[in-house]
Amino acid sequence: MNQTQRSKPGHARPPSSAADIQRLQATIKQLEHSERLQRALFDIANTTASGLDMQSLLKRLHGIIAQLMYAENFFIALHNPLRQTLRFIYFADTRDGQYYSPNQVFTTQELANTITLRLIRHGQPMRGQSDAIASSLGLHPRQRVGTPSTDFMGVPMLRNGEVLGLLAVQSYEPGQSYTAADQDVLAFVAEHVLNAVERKLGHEALEHRVAERTRELALANAQLKEQIQERERAAHLQTTLYRIAALSHNQDTQENFYRNIHAAVGELLNATNFVIALVSEDGKNLEFPYYVDHSGTLLSARPMSKGMSEYAIRRAETLLLDNHQIDLLIAQGEVDASTYGAPASSWLGAPLLGPHGVMGVVVVQSYQPDMHYTPQDADLLTFVSYQIASTLQRRLQDEALQALNAQLEQRVLERTQELRKQINVREQAQRQLRHQVMHDPLTGLPNRLYLRNHLDQALARQHIDPTQGFALLYLDVDRFKLFNDNLGHLTGDAVLKAVAERLAGCVRSPDILGRLAGDEFAILLNNCPRAETASRVAQRIQTRMEAAIRADDRLLHVSISIGIAMSTPDYQTVDQLLHDADTALYQAKLTGRQRFVLFDKHIQTAAMNVLDLEQQMRTALDEAQFVPYFQPIVSLNDGIVTGYEALIRWRHPERGLLSPAAFLPAAEATGLIEAIDWHMYQLALTAAVPLLGQNRILNINISPRHFQNRHFFNRLLNLLERTGVHCHQLCIEVTEGTLLSDPAGTGKILQAISETGIRIALDDFGTGYSSLSHVHQFPIKTLKIDRSFITPLGTGQPQRSSAIVAAVLSLAASLALSVVAEGVETDAQRDKLRAMGCDRAQGYLFGRPAPATAYETPA
Repeated sequence: MNQTQRSKPGHARPPSSAADIQRLQATIKQLEHSERLQRALFDIANTTASGLDMQSLLKRLHGIIAQLMYAENFFIALHNPLRQTLRFIYFADTRDGQYYSPNQVFTTQELANTITLRLIRHGQPMRGQSDAIASSLGLHPRQRVGTPSTDFMGVPMLRNGEVLGLLAVQSYEPGQSYTAADQDVLAFVAEHVLNAVERKLGHEALEHRVAERTRELALANAQLKEQIQERERAAHLQTTLYRIAALSHNQDTQENFYRNIHAAVGELLNATNFVIALVSEDGKNLEFPYYVDHSGTLLSARPMSKGMSEYAIRRAETLLLDNHQIDLLIAQGEVDASTYGAPASSWLGAPLLGPHGVMGVVVVQSYQPDMHYTPQDADLLTFVSYQIASTLQRRLQDEALQALNAQLEQRVLERTQELRKQINVREQAQRQLRHQVMHDPLTGLPNRLYLRNHLDQALARQHIDPTQGFALLYLDVDRFKLFNDNLGHLTGDAVLKAVAERLAGCVRSPDILGRLAGDEFAILLNNCPRAETASRVAQRIQTRMEAAIRADDRLLHVSISIGIAMSTPDYQTVDQLLHDADTALYQAKLTGRQRFVLFDKHIQTAAMNVLDLEQQMRTALDEAQFVPYFQPIVSLNDGIVTGYEALIRWRHPERGLLSPAAFLPAAEATGLIEAIDWHMYQLALTAAVPLLGQNRILNINISPRHFQNRHFFNRLLNLLERTGVHCHQLCIEVTEGTLLSDPAGTGKILQAISETGIRIALDDFGTGYSSLSHVHQFPIKTLKIDRSFITPLGTGQPQRSSAIVAAVLSLAASLALSVVAEGVETDAQRDKLRAMGCDRAQGYLFGRPAPATAYETPA
């Protein structure tokens, strides 16, 4: 072959020497190695994309790596740098195969003496004998964990320079070792294995989150279904209970009434076996007017004995018994087995309570071992027993009335006078029956039904004539549950009756006072188109409730919260009116109880907003808009001024001079009263120094809030020292409400004040119910007779007021107390008081409230 032929393209040049052959063989091996590596990476990618679970995936990856090198002992460890934990997600080892579980999480502290953790911390691939690697990583052979291997190779799995795990292979057989090429291959494969593991972990985490979310949604759906079912059951229960209550007013036959009751009860509980037993009028026999019993037992009238029905009648309470409890009653002799009938697995009976004791019993029972009644069933049957008993009473009254009518008709021709008497008796019975249906048995007040009827009539009148306005007051006794629960229902009933009596004294004859339920009352104010009128009635009620109520040898302080709804043509139903009044009542309780709230906010547009008034009062304090006024207190014997009462006024920049009534209630409600009072005390004491001289006394009014502050006494003494007013020149005025708030604590403070020489006066004396006890209990030195008793003295008919004033003067004389009459405005009043022996007085007759300069003597 010539040169040309040897140089033709497409013909390989034969090797010319052994070196060429060797190079070709090396190239072939390199190509084969690259091909195996490429195929391994391809297999890893396919494996990752498969739907294998984690362990099957890792086992497949183990097999792929085993094709590239000796990997009989192989493990993959994942490292969490944030949590400092380590997990061997795959571990195959002929010596230590039971050491690690894929789901077991180790802390780095637990694996501190392992080559694995040291290699992860080292961050570089290493190979060689395990003991040598351990020594180079700072591990003592005695400290290390695991069986020593003849050759070990570990490659970190890196992501952005951070070690996230480790791939390791090891050999326990001599002669089986790893090369640098194996290390390079394992390092190359490590990144792909990390990708595969992370992708699988992410997929599993996603599947876990989806499963968790699915379970959450399923749980929420189940809960929603359960709530819907519960609401449906509640609605059905409410409807059935209303139907049972309505049956008591039906004019149906006794048999139909019992049958309808049985059907209604059957919708609420298992009433397959249903019995109504009644005690005869003489109490000797037991009758069964209605029963259904699938055991075949026949029930007929019998003398009272020791049957289950008689046992429930004797106990006079609802009984829920199982067969074991019934057997025990039989063994104890409480029940006679011969009258018991077929044994029941569950027996439930409720007594029929009448005005003179137990009238009978209603019973349901089950003969099925797997069907038992519950306490909820007992509550339902108890309610049913009330309805049955109520109907029986009404029907017995009707029967008695019918019998009476028959007797009257029979005797009408014989004695006309007797007939008239019997007619009167019948009419009285009818009125009493109507009264019982429409009135509350505890308080005797009209009930909800009565009130609704009259509200319907009031709405109808207003629709015809819009000027026929009215108001509805919805009242609730504050903290009544506390009285009822802690002191007992008898005390609670006594409180309700006392409240009803006081409310009755606060309304007019055209108005209607009723008890709605529990501690809720309502007042219909007819011919009341103005909100001011309704507000005055509410204020009258609040004032009337200030005095303590005696119940069960206890003095209880009871308050009332009131919601007011004024009628408008927009109201179409009674329920709308009741709802708005109830909403106002809720607002009254929400803002602190013992107050009233008008539902129609437009009626209050003329009054200042409480929040605005609070801010204006704060500004008034900062800008010294509050000023002290003084009203003289004079001796009735010689007209000499003996002292002054300090009164506050507000020089409002827009509304002019305001009296205390315009802002002090808001100050009390917002808590500013203390700051205003101390500001006023400072001004009044300072301004009063020129007025007092040696013998005159300055009176200041003390709010109840001050007695809740333990620093009040010391602060008052410090103020006197700063202003130069002596203790004997000061008199503090307290109201009976102050003494009632905390008698023990207030008494201690007043005693300490009295010991300094400061005088104490009881203001508005005579308006409370227990003022005499307060005069005796507290260190009172002066009584100020309320102006309500002074005003009638000049009218020509002062008999009642004169008697009260005379009694107060007599009491004061016997206790060595001084007396000041308030509100003296006429000469006739002054002369009358002087003739009765009154010491001192104050009022417009002697001087109106004015600044201190008006009473200072000119130099």
